[in-house]
Amino acid sequence: MQLVIKEKNNSIINKLLDWILYLIGYTLVFIIVTNMFKSIYIDLDHSFIYSILIVAILSILNKTIKPALVTLTIPITAITLGLFYPFINLFILKLVDWILGSHFELKNIWIALLVAVLLSIINFIMEQSIIKPIIKRVNSNGKSSI
Repeated sequence: MQLVIKEKNNSIINKLLDWILYLIGYTLVFIIVTNMFKSIYIDLDHSFIYSILIVAILSILNKTIKPALVTLTIPITAITLGLFYPFINLFILKLVDWILGSHFELKNIWIALLVAVLLSIINFIMEQSIIKPIIKRVNSNGKSSI
């Protein structure tokens, strides 16, 4: 199937496709990272669906609450030379834990901090090596073979 997504009228489609691509990629990263640790619980009945839901909520919180948290904690982050920044990611993860209740649980705070750091690192690597080249190729060609 050929999709033309370069036209100005389709900028919403571009953003939606970008968001879906990020959602799928981050969901796979999230599943890999959470399977590495036993202290993170995702409801086993529908683990893939909850993983997608977790990543979607993380995405929304990262676009809404995280910028305010980063702005409010600039002095602490500066004093600690950036070492406080992973705690902001941890707070966002704990907020998702609270939102989903018993379907997603972070049982160990230090493992959750490690997961937040790993998610950030792996997401950065995946974004630079996979997602951005795909988006760049699609936007430069004007067509996508999806």
